[in-house]
Amino acid sequence: MPHTERFSLTSFDEFGLAEPITRALADEKYLTPTPIQAQTIPTVLSGRDVVGIAQTGTGKTAAFALPILHHVNVKRKRPERKACRVLVLSPTRELSGQIGDSFRTYGRHIRPLAVALAIGGVPINRQVRSLAHGVEVLVATPGRLLDLVQQRALRLDQVEILVLDEADRMLDMGFIHDIRKVVAMLPKQRQTLFFSATMPQEIAQLAGQMLNDPAKVSVAPQSTTVEKVDQRVILTERASKPALLAEMLKTETIDRVLVFTRTKHGADKVVRALEKAGLRAEAIHGNKSQNQRERVLADFRAGRVRTLIATDIAARGIDVDGISHVVNYDLPNIPESYVHRIGRTARAGATGVAISFCDHEEAPFLRDIERLIRMPIPSTDKRTGPRPAQRPASNGGDHHRNTRNGRGNHQQAQRGNQANRGNHRGSRPQAGHQPSHPAATQASPRAARPERPTEQKPGELGGVTFLQRPVEPRRNAATRAPR
Repeated sequence: MPHTERFSLTSFDEFGLAEPITRALADEKYLTPTPIQAQTIPTVLSGRDVVGIAQTGTGKTAAFALPILHHVNVKRKRPERKACRVLVLSPTRELSGQIGDSFRTYGRHIRPLAVALAIGGVPINRQVRSLAHGVEVLVATPGRLLDLVQQRALRLDQVEILVLDEADRMLDMGFIHDIRKVVAMLPKQRQTLFFSATMPQEIAQLAGQMLNDPAKVSVAPQSTTVEKVDQRVILTERASKPALLAEMLKTETIDRVLVFTRTKHGADKVVRALEKAGLRAEAIHGNKSQNQRERVLADFRAGRVRTLIATDIAARGIDVDGISHVVNYDLPNIPESYVHRIGRTARAGATGVAISFCDHEEAPFLRDIERLIRMPIPSTDKRTGPRPAQRPASNGGDHHRNTRNGRGNHQQAQRGNQANRGNHRGSRPQAGHQPSHPAATQASPRAARPERPTEQKPGELGGVTFLQRPVEPRRNAATRAPR
């Protein structure tokens, strides 16, 4: 079992970091470490392996970048040709670029310091040249890293520290086999750091295989959502979602809104629907070129675009302050992803709003989310059509559970691995299918209901029975089966 570290350091000066690093922190006006930094930095400086769990926006990058730069500065040596001393693996191009920028920012007074980037979507020849004389830090996506190794432009036998950032998303994107290939090429004597917003069982098992007596640092349970996020659910039909989103964007007081869809095609479709409603929006996903993605992100940061539509995979690299709203246009079929999505708002002490659209097929996903966060989410019913009738629970209920839990199944992993190689060029979304709930098989004769808010009751699915049985025989609350 990993040992859990607890530290109470309140200033970066207390860590004993090298002077060039503390000077860079002063330049950035960083004075007080975040909880994940206070716990992680001393542990990494001691040379131990680390498993770090923290929500997005908590300062994970600095938590590993600062002690790594201290190591590089104290143990100065020239990198060997086509080699790197530190290897950081991340799932997306945007996140890799941000990590590389952080290393350059915190290490600006360490000279020489070579930080290289190896990501898909851009010509590989420039990356080959950047590695020719060796680098201290290489930040890479798994697919492009293996491409460079196969071209003999990179060797991994000199790696002193390995970092896996967003390890849970690596698993969802099908990179698990690539990661195992990379680890097999690394020296056994190394320091390994795992950082992730969530820690599903598959990642915990992988960490157990790759790390040596790791210390566990965690600032919150993996099921905890950001406390300052106002969470809501709107029950609706799938066909009503485009108009519902347009109405919400026109009526809510919004600074910046990040809208999550399940698929790349779905993201583009939402953009077109908003444009028809006279609202400007941009999409960011794996089918966009790197230049397109950088332009859209720059416009979103600058406020020129107020609405950004994204898939889970692309959003892992979006680090933008001032996002006032997160909208789950499609609910994620992995409940931990919900926690990570809504963590994009309410940063730096601000408040935020998370609104989720839920149609009848997504009812099981909502149930799983509420179970994970251990609380019901207030809901409003805006359904206007008839309700699907419910099949007996024994007829296929387990099938849905197996479908949702198939995050690591072989077929999905193979699809994600093939599509995402070279950093998810043309990647399939992590939830590209929509499993039908076993109950959604026949229409109920019950008449349409008018729009109404619903009272929240603990233990119920948004205070609303989603999939109801036919009208006769009608049962009262006392005879219903327990949920």
